[in-house]
Amino acid sequence: MRDMTLVTNSHQVNGAANIPLIPLTPEQELSTRVRLSQALQMSLDTGEILNLFYKHIQPLVNVSGLVFKFSDDINVLKVGRECLHHCDYRLTTDEGYLGEIIFSRSKRFVEAELITLEFLLSSLIYPLRNSIRYQSAMRLALLDPLTMLGNRAALDTALRRELQMAERHHTSLSLLIIDVDFFKKINDEYGHNRGDMVLREIAKNIQSVCRGSDITFRYGGEEFVVVLGKTDSEGAKIIAERIRQQIAETAISHNGKIFNMTISIGIATYQGSTKEHINDFFERADNALYMAKKFGRNCVVSADAIAEANS
Repeated sequence: MRDMTLVTNSHQVNGAANIPLIPLTPEQELSTRVRLSQALQMSLDTGEILNLFYKHIQPLVNVSGLVFKFSDDINVLKVGRECLHHCDYRLTTDEGYLGEIIFSRSKRFVEAELITLEFLLSSLIYPLRNSIRYQSAMRLALLDPLTMLGNRAALDTALRRELQMAERHHTSLSLLIIDVDFFKKINDEYGHNRGDMVLREIAKNIQSVCRGSDITFRYGGEEFVVVLGKTDSEGAKIIAERIRQQIAETAISHNGKIFNMTISIGIATYQGSTKEHINDFFERADNALYMAKKFGRNCVVSADAIAEANS
């Protein structure tokens, strides 16, 4: 493993061998750095930056693939294919650890190539850092800071995308709008801090019931929205009822007192056979939620059921 900061510190590298270094001339170094820097400044997408870097280093050091492991040790980006021999670098700036980059190929790396790689990496660090910063900021801009669910802007983007997919593939798409019953009473009696805790607890419970493919958002105030891809009306009712029951059975403690919350849920389902404007789709679910409130709260109402009753 090698640490790559502004100054490189060498450690063990798998497959490295010592051979005389054939350095780049000053002119080659300058032209290489300029070309690489210009290319890497063309994007703020981390994956695209790594692809550009991979492409531009090939004339100097031929590698079969690279892997970048983010500092969270969870997210990974891969370019090319992984092979037996590899060299690993920890990328660090004065602001902290960025992640680990691993180059691999079928042939052993020699010392001259490792030094060239380190020279090239010095041009990657800051464009990579800037892209990670940008994408992190974009993610945060689409998150509700209280519940860490997607916010209203994220919902709009996701719902448009899911509607387009449903139209293209003629699949069902369902929408749940969830409202916390008598939430103002919670804020009035227990304070806004306790109200925030309730919202976080409800968000956690909604996610615990939903499937991995379902997307949950905080729409605003005490309202939540769940987008259920490839889910018909009956499937949506099952999930909605599970969510309602889960919330109703969750006991919340405050100053030694235990209380329970309930929610009301409106459902709308897009069948994929006829186009529907996103606003109309959302309004059908909102109208179903209104009827759930009207029917006494703590219940699930489907827009399809309303349509059948009115026909």
